[in-house]
Amino acid sequence: MGGISFLWLSAATAVFVAANGVLKTYAVKGGWPVLVGALALFCVGNWLMVQVMRANGLGLAIALSAIFQLVAISLMAIVVFGERPSPLQLAGMALGVVAVAMIAWPQGGRA
Repeated sequence: MGGISFLWLSAATAVFVAANGVLKTYAVKGGWPVLVGALALFCVGNWLMVQVMRANGLGLAIALSAIFQLVAISLMAIVVFGERPSPLQLAGMALGVVAVAMIAWPQGGRA
């Protein structure tokens, strides 16, 4: 994965984290404008992911995105919403980080 692809993936992850934060707000407080805002952010995030897929293929893009989002959204849940994952869940996130390294390693994917 090249530098530009990493930037697209980082931007997509940031947008998806924001979208999920807005969606959590909708789940707690409601309001159609909040829901529409979350859906708009998801659309932007998906457009950004298409850019990652163009450069790296579907499999690599989605695998990396899933783990990036898992870790980023979990961090948001901990820091912003005060959620506390169990030790087993934390271990799963750590394994996800290892998985990203293995998937993105030059010999393991398309260069």
